[in-house]
Amino acid sequence: MEFLTKPVQPDELLRAVRDALAADATRVGERRELEALRLRHASLTPRERETFSLVIGGLLNKQIADALGVSEIMAKTHKRKVMEKMAARSLPDLVRDAQRLQIERSRSR
Repeated sequence: MEFLTKPVQPDELLRAVRDALAADATRVGERRELEALRLRHASLTPRERETFSLVIGGLLNKQIADALGVSEIMAKTHKRKVMEKMAARSLPDLVRDAQRLQIERSRSR
């Protein structure tokens, strides 16, 4: 993380170690969050994954229903299940999750 030259001042060494530990803790937390996100995505059924990619494209429920070949009510049900399983409170949350997982949208408006 940092290059220290000899002789090293004790305070400088302690600061460098503290900074390195803090940075590592941040990276570990980010990796855990990403792994939890991957597990939530893996829990989706194939139909829910298909719905996921349509939803992040910004399609309306009617357009999602048409793409899936189901009723609009069923499309809303699939969308709700995706939101629940992905623990997304809003569409922007779901889009951010997709970006973190590097998932491409299948269609967009």
